[in-house]
Amino acid sequence: MTVKYGEQAISEATLTTFPNPRIGRDYTVQITLPEFTCKCPFSGYPDFATIYITYTPNLVLVELKAIKLYINSYRDRFISHEETVNQVLDDFVKAGDPLRVNVKGDFSPRGNVHTVVEVNYVKPQATIS
Repeated sequence: MTVKYGEQAISEATLTTFPNPRIGRDYTVQITLPEFTCKCPFSGYPDFATIYITYTPNLVLVELKAIKLYINSYRDRFISHEETVNQVLDDFVKAGDPLRVNVKGDFSPRGNVHTVVEVNYVKPQATIS
């Protein structure tokens, strides 16, 4: 079986960055990813969500195509809602070193349960001694 180019791009996805054109300006970037999927680690059933990332960049911005491919890499992962949102935050902070970031996962109801998981990060201020 031949690997499709999209599958290959997703499997090789990394969160790449580019220079912030307005370093020092406090502005917000809002990203909505409405087609998130993963698998329940207990049942194997698919979970669907909209992932929201809102951040204030520092020195770099995270490239949007890279975010799309990265998010698509979750489609076959067995991962809980809570771990998903926390892992997205950890990977985003590692790649982009933002001043602030909020990641929210709004998971579609399944079995009469609707879950929203939200996590925040604020870059610690450097101390001068």
